[in-house]
Amino acid sequence: MHHCLTKALAAVTAAAITLLPAAPAFADQGGTATPIKHVVVIFQENVSFDHYFGTYPHAANLAGETPFAAKEGTPSANTLEAAGLLTNNPNKANPFRIPPSVPVTCDEDHNYNDEQAAFDGGLMDKFVEKLSCNDKVLGPASTMGYYDGNTLTAFWNYAQHFAMSDNSYSTTFGPSTPGALSLISGNTSGATLLPLRPNGTAASPNGNIFDGLTTGAVVGDPRPGFDDCVVTNPKLQTTSMVTVAGKNVGDLLNAKGITWGWFQGGFAPTGVDASGRAVCGSHHAGLAGDDFATTVGDYIPHHEPFEYYAQTTNQHHLRPSSVANIGQSDQANHQYDVTDFFDALKTGHLPAVSYVKAGAYQDGHAGYSDPIDEQIFVVGVINALMQSKDWKDTAVIIAYDDSDGWYDHQMGPIVMQSHGNPTDTRFDDQLLGPGNCGTPKASDVAGGTQNGRCGYGPRQPFVVVSPWAKRNYVDHTVTDLSSILRFIEDNWNLGRIGGGSVDAIAGSLTGMFDFDEHGRQGRTLILDPQTGTVLGSDSE
Repeated sequence: MHHCLTKALAAVTAAAITLLPAAPAFADQGGTATPIKHVVVIFQENVSFDHYFGTYPHAANLAGETPFAAKEGTPSANTLEAAGLLTNNPNKANPFRIPPSVPVTCDEDHNYNDEQAAFDGGLMDKFVEKLSCNDKVLGPASTMGYYDGNTLTAFWNYAQHFAMSDNSYSTTFGPSTPGALSLISGNTSGATLLPLRPNGTAASPNGNIFDGLTTGAVVGDPRPGFDDCVVTNPKLQTTSMVTVAGKNVGDLLNAKGITWGWFQGGFAPTGVDASGRAVCGSHHAGLAGDDFATTVGDYIPHHEPFEYYAQTTNQHHLRPSSVANIGQSDQANHQYDVTDFFDALKTGHLPAVSYVKAGAYQDGHAGYSDPIDEQIFVVGVINALMQSKDWKDTAVIIAYDDSDGWYDHQMGPIVMQSHGNPTDTRFDDQLLGPGNCGTPKASDVAGGTQNGRCGYGPRQPFVVVSPWAKRNYVDHTVTDLSSILRFIEDNWNLGRIGGGSVDAIAGSLTGMFDFDEHGRQGRTLILDPQTGTVLGSDSE
């Protein structure tokens, strides 16, 4: 069986290479290749495409729920419903609707190896056995649950008025850290294990670096080695840490003098410890409860990818020297609290490139966050942007770091193959059996063979909200997280990362935009953060 699957995998891979178009050359627009002068990436947590858009644009609209009605002429998308998989599914249980009354769920298994095993060589039929958590309300097949527009009203409204993709994937399999690193560098290789944990005991590469090596590709959630708020958090004393070598997008932006920043909830320190190291003690309560009780507080260090790199870390969480210097190179080194994003926006200092990360309770991660608290955050950011002077040349990209293990029926192309130690089934590749995600070749990715990067991984939501986005549009281009990197690189003529980054083969986002309409000034869609319903619009 595996011989046949390997042949099929090779065919899919070859087809994928032909589907990934190069970014087109745009006419210069005052320093950028498109009319976009500001890119804001709202980078959320742990959602598969079918989990949020499995029946789009059809919502159940049951009594007492926030209603959703699709626009006439809404284009079709590759959904569970369209694929006929709602009632005839190859998994042990059929998909089922999660009502708005159940926004808080358990956290599914989303390990690098287990996600591959759930894909079962492309059969997509082992999600219940391999990934499902036994939710107290949803039961033992919880991974098969999905929400619709009666819960995700804001996200479905953004898709109705702007552009979404139904063919965008995580760059590799696995949890948050590989996704975050892929977003900013297109690469998860180059990691080195720190020998000691914060409590002074020996660190372990198992489940953190591919094949249990002390150097290589990140496949788990080791915490960043250049971050005070790892070693000062009482709940992270037994965690293993890594540093990552190589370039990221921050290096390219700095080389061109382009303003940029990563803005994350809880990043601002609340104090220092006896050794003078920063303490990130901020915490809030959402529908899932206090995020310090359910996780490690507002600030989750392994969600902050720039803290893994020596050249872009703000190890001591130093505050920007002034609001006017947000996005510039100063002691904060482009790493900020999410409150700094709103301060910069209000005062006319929005950086050219902003990555915005919610505090834990609003980041959408199952177990400690939820779609309602996530909606409040996302709508708050977009409403503020739409009411600013910068909106006319801004593009907001809503993307996710991983799928959390939620079921999605569509396997993406495997553009990066990987082959590990078949005797180690804890964290090896599993797509075609123990240790097997195909046979990598030096030509697979520029920079040579790099095991531990099996991908593309699961399909995820991807929405572009902008005056320049196409209206009520579903894009079918194959893209991944590194497509965001490529769009930024191309828009500001930054060049490529190199060193094996998949930005070199990433699909283009330009099909989600319409840059032929000149002089556009508006297209806003102000939503109610609590319900996601439309409060005002000139987006028609």
